[in-house]
Amino acid sequence: MTKQQWQNLVWQLGGIIAALLFTTIILIASGAPPFKAYTEIINGALGSAQSIANVLKSWIPLMLVTAGLLVTFAAGLWNIGVEGQIIVGAIFSTGALRMLQDTSLPPVLIMTLGVLAGMLGGALWASMAGALKTFGGVNEIFGGLGLNFVATALAIWLIFGPWKRPGVGSMSGTEPFDSKLWLPQVPGFSLSPVGLVLAVAAAIIIYFLLQGTYFGLRLKAVGKNIHAAFLLGIPTWQYSLLAFALCGLFAGTAGAIQVMSVYHNLIPAISSGYGYLGLMVAMLVNYQALLAVPVALFFAALNIGSIRLPISLQLDSSLAGVLQGTLVLFVMLVAGARQKWGKK
Repeated sequence: MTKQQWQNLVWQLGGIIAALLFTTIILIASGAPPFKAYTEIINGALGSAQSIANVLKSWIPLMLVTAGLLVTFAAGLWNIGVEGQIIVGAIFSTGALRMLQDTSLPPVLIMTLGVLAGMLGGALWASMAGALKTFGGVNEIFGGLGLNFVATALAIWLIFGPWKRPGVGSMSGTEPFDSKLWLPQVPGFSLSPVGLVLAVAAAIIIYFLLQGTYFGLRLKAVGKNIHAAFLLGIPTWQYSLLAFALCGLFAGTAGAIQVMSVYHNLIPAISSGYGYLGLMVAMLVNYQALLAVPVALFFAALNIGSIRLPISLQLDSSLAGVLQGTLVLFVMLVAGARQKWGKK
């Protein structure tokens, strides 16, 4: 490693240590033993084969969402509407399965069409946010947030309306699908190998797309300076729309996985907050697709490991969110300080 790379690593480690210290202070202030809390999180994430499988199950949608967000980040776009894109992907996937489940088509084909429908739904919903920005002048943050609320309302309406369970609408979601339409799982674990393959493929595709293609180079040019890119002959609004659509495609895939591998039906909270969590991962890795793999895995481990906190220490599991948020905050603060002092 070069001297500059070592310096960058030291600064990043400094940000991580600062985040841990901040979280430790919060734990001490609340009267909880910090080291015991961290130990419980580690045991909850890695203490058994089932825990590791649960971490991987959480990593799959998070990695898919993060991969898509790296595309919009490279284009200089804040796709806050990714939560809604997960939800609409889940809605489209549920609709496809409901439409085809009683047909004579092979289950494998129905599941494939379900995943493709999720991709289409996410891409279309993301394209709406892109169109609002490109043609309506609506900032993608506000447009995305608005579309998130619409997607959530649409899912709830379907669950309590046209797709409600026979005789009653329930917060537990729509009628579960037959097990033949569940994505294959590792025996003894609720983990889908298909989901793992899709998540790994997403990371590889985005890495080569952003690092080794002409499209990725032009996309980064749009993100760095959209006006200069336009003067250089790059079709900027087309690239912005395409970035949104690609991000939505991956988010919609995550929604389809949630329906076909995790819940086996459509529920109101089908996105499980993976959109917002993916935003934090994407900010933390600074457009580096390969680095997103371990960072997303770390965040997924925090999510799963924190489930033990209410049981063992009577602490709310939201501590994982505190640690995740402070980690991103301090790493970004340290990066800003390094940039400022480095110039001096």
